[in-house]
Amino acid sequence: MKHISILVLNDCVLASIADPRYMFTAINQFLTQMGKNELFKVQLVGMEKEVKLNGNVFSIHPDILAHEVKKTDLIVIPALSGDIKLCIEKNEKFIPWIQQQYEAGAEVASLCIGAFMLASTGLLEGKKCSTHWLFADLFREMFPKVELVDDKIVTEQNRLYSSGGASSYWNLLLYLVEKYTNREMAILASKFFAIDFGRDSQSGFILFQGQKNHNDESILKAQQFIEENYVEKISIDFLAEKYNLGKRSFERRFKNATKNTVNEYIQRVKIEAAKKNFEISRKNIHEVMFEIGYNDVKSFREVFKKITGHTPIEYRNKYQKTSLNA
Repeated sequence: MKHISILVLNDCVLASIADPRYMFTAINQFLTQMGKNELFKVQLVGMEKEVKLNGNVFSIHPDILAHEVKKTDLIVIPALSGDIKLCIEKNEKFIPWIQQQYEAGAEVASLCIGAFMLASTGLLEGKKCSTHWLFADLFREMFPKVELVDDKIVTEQNRLYSSGGASSYWNLLLYLVEKYTNREMAILASKFFAIDFGRDSQSGFILFQGQKNHNDESILKAQQFIEENYVEKISIDFLAEKYNLGKRSFERRFKNATKNTVNEYIQRVKIEAAKKNFEISRKNIHEVMFEIGYNDVKSFREVFKKITGHTPIEYRNKYQKTSLNA
């Protein structure tokens, strides 16, 4: 029997405790209905006998305290909420416990921005990780030695798992169910919980806002210029000259500040504008393409799919407003 330890953290998202518990206990129920033995022993693990969440609205009583867990097979770290750095400080007692259990052979899975807690253990250094796309810049700032793959729904490396934003953690739970049981059971769970099985990217949900949490005034001005003039053809030479910088110096400073090359940034601004057009208007592909400064359909389609994970037609059909009476 596999021992599942779901951590009860201070200032965490209640659903990210309840949902994995529900998933693994439901699999046990499916197995018993098939005449098979239960596979998972699921326990809520805390540092205290009572943990209050959501401004004391909810109270959770863990099944067991961390020091009482001699050995576990999987540690599930729930999503954090509120001030991330403060939340990590409040739960720092879990860090050596997670490290010790990992060294003893346990696997560790973080849900959504629980990745910040996992990264705080140092176990992710030099490894890949996913988290909510909205917190990608903060994550890179806090953990520069971790390779953040912010478009992925699920990552796995060296017994460490992470998931993308919000409800994406259901896909990680399915991934673990398939690993511990089989594909048939994972598909059954996906149908029971109404989860889009096999989804592997959160690119389509990402809102590109540009990394502006830096102090390079020239680059900030260049970003603003790009965002206000993305329809025009903007060259690196033009921007470097406009802000009195050499081309190589401008490119280097732009990449260091924004984590994107100049051309990547321009493309992402254009595609973000295209996404909004598809979401709120009934313009066709060519109209949107021309409005954001593209003239080649093939090039537009390739860039759009690379950034969003969808073709322009797929994205339009998925998000375009339609009448309920149609």
